[in-house]
Amino acid sequence: MKILNSILSWVMKKRIHQIELFLKYPLEVQEEIFKKLISTARNTEFGETYGFSDIGSVRAYKERVPLHTYEQLFPDIERIMKGEQNILWPTDIKWFAKSSGTTNAKSKFIPVSPEALNECHYKGGKDLVSIYINNHPDSQMFSGKGLAIGGSHQINNYDPSASSYFGDVSAVIIQNLPIWAQWVRTPSLEIALMNKWEEKIEKMAQQTSKENVTNLSGVPTWTILLIRRILEVTGKSNLMEVWPNLEAFFHGAVSFTPYRSLFKSLISSPDMRYVEIYNASEGFFGIQDRTDSDEMLLMLDYGIYYEFIPLDEQDKDTPRTLGLDEVEVDTNYAIVISTNAGLWRYRIGDTIRFTSTSPFRIKITGRTKHFINAFGEEVIIENAETAITKASEVTGAIIDNYTAGPVFIEVYKQGGHEWIVEFVKEPDSMTRFIEILDTTLREINTDYDAKRYRDLALKPPVVHNVPKGTFYSWLKKKDKLGGQHKVPRLSNTREYLDDLLGMLDVRSLT
Repeated sequence: MKILNSILSWVMKKRIHQIELFLKYPLEVQEEIFKKLISTARNTEFGETYGFSDIGSVRAYKERVPLHTYEQLFPDIERIMKGEQNILWPTDIKWFAKSSGTTNAKSKFIPVSPEALNECHYKGGKDLVSIYINNHPDSQMFSGKGLAIGGSHQINNYDPSASSYFGDVSAVIIQNLPIWAQWVRTPSLEIALMNKWEEKIEKMAQQTSKENVTNLSGVPTWTILLIRRILEVTGKSNLMEVWPNLEAFFHGAVSFTPYRSLFKSLISSPDMRYVEIYNASEGFFGIQDRTDSDEMLLMLDYGIYYEFIPLDEQDKDTPRTLGLDEVEVDTNYAIVISTNAGLWRYRIGDTIRFTSTSPFRIKITGRTKHFINAFGEEVIIENAETAITKASEVTGAIIDNYTAGPVFIEVYKQGGHEWIVEFVKEPDSMTRFIEILDTTLREINTDYDAKRYRDLALKPPVVHNVPKGTFYSWLKKKDKLGGQHKVPRLSNTREYLDDLLGMLDVRSLT
């Protein structure tokens, strides 16, 4: 295994030179990607409809092709799922990444072309390892196995020929990995792709606890569940006792900030490394490339052309979009992508801000539909993560999960925010926790602060401390365990709050 570690480490490092190329020439690389996308898709049905053959500039592309939501592209995606081809992209599409985005019942099915699989998702995975090894040349991650917590997939019954499949993007990736990559991962495919989540966690714990695992990858929420079960199975109190060579956790899908202290309590090694990635069903977008910062490098040569909508434009009928040459640091933007799977000017629903434009580094700030703005306070997920993390640090709390939403103003009832929080370790003072949460929000969000002034528009937040396992039970009730499913952090309605509180005796929580 040591020889394999040396060989694979050397191979991965070769990619660093290509990454340095788009760091040096980002605008030129994006221009090249744009031209390749338009040229490749010119004879598709979509390309012919919008005249791709004579689109010679980004300006012409923006003028001719409208922005699309999933709902607007779905009729074409549905046709592809039923077996038609050359609709959005010329190569045959046999895989679809199923994404719920939230706990809503409605699912999205994102086309995954061969190019998207190889030039985006797999390339992103290889770059992640390349950057990691470049930052940590002493790494021995290939001397053992990587444990990836993925979802499941199934035959696409839309297609009469039954020759295509859909599932969590993680399952699509795991199923199609090259042989060498399958050899350095665990658990077995049979277990990794199981669709019964609770049985899957049990079998993963039994099998992987006997392996030499050197790195983990997955959504923090579900990784925690597996770690806890492994510790129960082995009778150990710390994961390093099970896997003494564990050195890294590659995480994404939700902010890691509230989970950091929880992971440190389960993994005692001071040398454990945590690396954030920004991957989604629609593509692989960013990798944390520095050891001294959790910002991520925007990956520019994965067959994705980027545009950015300033948040004050996003609700307009025809919002203005910016290219990389026009964005500014510390400004929130909604992301628009055109991809090598046929997603054209597609609004993915995420918001980011640039921390640097040389090179282009970003932080995820939330979802375009996940915010609280019932009173003009404009609280976004980044605000919530910062505030709840600060409150936890001050009061010694460890968070497992949370969600928040508005309390609407009534005739004799003041408006405010209501939080549901599940703690691994409760705060030493709940009153102090709420105070720090509120104070921090006021410090980082002037709109929230203005509404909280003298409690005129917003009363102090209400926080429910719910029993352990509440969010797990809620997701299970909705058949949303595992995979890419996650708890929505913020909502501008009471949909999630009322559903969760309806499961509990609210009187005992207040």
